[in-house]
Amino acid sequence: MSALHDHLASGVTTVCRAWMVRRRDGVAYGFTDHDQDLSFDGVVFKASSGMTARMLQQTTGLSVDNSEAVGALSDASITEGDLLAGRFDKADVRCWMVNWTEVAARVELFFGSFGEITRAGGQFRAELRGQTEALNQPQGRVYHKACSAVLGDAACGFDLERPDFVTDAVVEDSVGAVLRLSGVTGFSAGWFQRGRLVVQSGDGSGLVGTIKTDKQGGAVRVVELWAGLGIDLSVGDVVRLEAGCDKMGETCRAKFDNFLNFRGFPHIPGDDWLATYPLSSSSHDGGSLFK
Repeated sequence: MSALHDHLASGVTTVCRAWMVRRRDGVAYGFTDHDQDLSFDGVVFKASSGMTARMLQQTTGLSVDNSEAVGALSDASITEGDLLAGRFDKADVRCWMVNWTEVAARVELFFGSFGEITRAGGQFRAELRGQTEALNQPQGRVYHKACSAVLGDAACGFDLERPDFVTDAVVEDSVGAVLRLSGVTGFSAGWFQRGRLVVQSGDGSGLVGTIKTDKQGGAVRVVELWAGLGIDLSVGDVVRLEAGCDKMGETCRAKFDNFLNFRGFPHIPGDDWLATYPLSSSSHDGGSLFK
């Protein structure tokens, strides 16, 4: 840092900005607003990417530092297919001010992540969020009947590697959010509804989708996702299907035998409980008054 300060104090400067974007799968991209490529920390920062950034807003308190990155969609860097597939969602972002004649003289200006990403006119715009963004997230538990845990996480404690709750399948056809799969045997229709589909091979490897419907269509399994993966999978690609959970107490008990770890409140009175009144002919247990 002192080397860059000395350079800035000289009155004649040769500085630029360099950005590194690291996706959650570890793939890193480097960009710079200099007219030549730079290289440090094992990353090449390309000058030909067309990526720029607006003024960085920073504060000394707990307010969220933010900015916006703008770039052209290019097959050589960030592609529209990767953005649609969610590969850059919540990617880490770092920004430096660099002396381009001596890249060791640099200072980090920003460290955060991508927020909302939009695409239009062959360009993308990505909101940049600082580290204090995490302080804006709601904390604590919500008191309602549904479970607040995610199936298989530490709070749930269920082992999703059990063979009767997960299986691999082969893609026979893929159009948008609908996939026709082979190799799924021994599972009743709807078993994977509300579960996850994880792509194991091919161009979409690592992509994850949430299953909306799970049906048996003759010799194949027909799975529809809530949203497309951003790319159509190829015939022969392997995907992993994970059992679904509707987060209800009865499902936790009957399907997963995991009610001791249930993170909801199945016996909490419903809203209609406020309008109950004494009646000897029926039971008022918090359910609907109109049946």
